[in-house]
Formats: sequence, C-alpha cells, structure tokens
Amino acid sequence: MEIILKDSDYQAIIAYAKKNLPNEACGLIAGKEENGKRIVEKVYFLTNTDASNEHFTMDPKEQLQSIMDMRKNGIEMLGNWHSHPESPSRPSQEDQRLAYDPNMSYMILSLMEIDNPVLNSFHIVDRSSYSKEDLTIVS
Repeated sequence: MEIILKDSDYQAIIAYAKKNLPNEACGLIAGKEENGKRIVEKVYFLTNTDASNEHFTMDPKEQLQSIMDMRKNGIEMLGNWHSHPESPSRPSQEDQRLAYDPNMSYMILSLMEIDNPVLNSFHIVDRSSYSKEDLTIVS
C-alpha cells in the first residue's frame, strides 16, 4: 500500500510532536483510497491522555469528534500516527499488541534525532509481524 501525504501535513505532524515533547504525540489520518493508494486528506491531532514518553492513549472524546468530522467531510479513517520521542520509527511490541485493525495504516514519527525526524508508515498484520508501507510526501 502506498500512502500519499502532503508536505504541509507532514510538517504539521512534526511540529505537533515536537510541541508535545517529552511525551508521545498522537492522532488520526483520514482521506480516500484510490487505485491501491491511500491519499491523506486530513490529519487529526489528538491529546495523549497518558502524558507518557513510552506510550499513548488517544482522548476518546477527540476520537469521536474526529470520526464525526470525517463523516461530515465524506472521508474515511485510513489509520493513525504517533511519535516515538526516544526510539526509532518502527512499531514497538506495544504498538503491535495494540494494533487491532489490520486494514489501517500506522504511521510512526521518530524524534530520536530532533533535527532529522523520520516518518514511516506500517501495515501491522498481527502481534508478531508488520511490513513497511511506501510513504510519499508531496508538495
């Protein structure tokens, strides 16, 4: 699966994640799926109610508001994103354990090197396997 993300959304994710340091930041991605590509049309920025640098829980009220907004705008949830302030851009064991929907894309932003953030997207099949998705950032 290829994920298409606008550079402005990519920059907004980085800014939000940096603003939330030292904690993980999180949110949802929504858009349309066309010709085997997921085109992200909107990024949602949610509160990590855990306020932790090692895990996150999205605010349920904000999740519901985001889903209502998606429905209103005729777009669908494509997945979620979160940051790893101190670890690489790959699913942790906890990320794999909590990935309940194999149809979603899971984007992870590493801020290990603060001046060189790394964003990847993953397809998490089950608790023991995942694969990297092609992520294209467009202007």
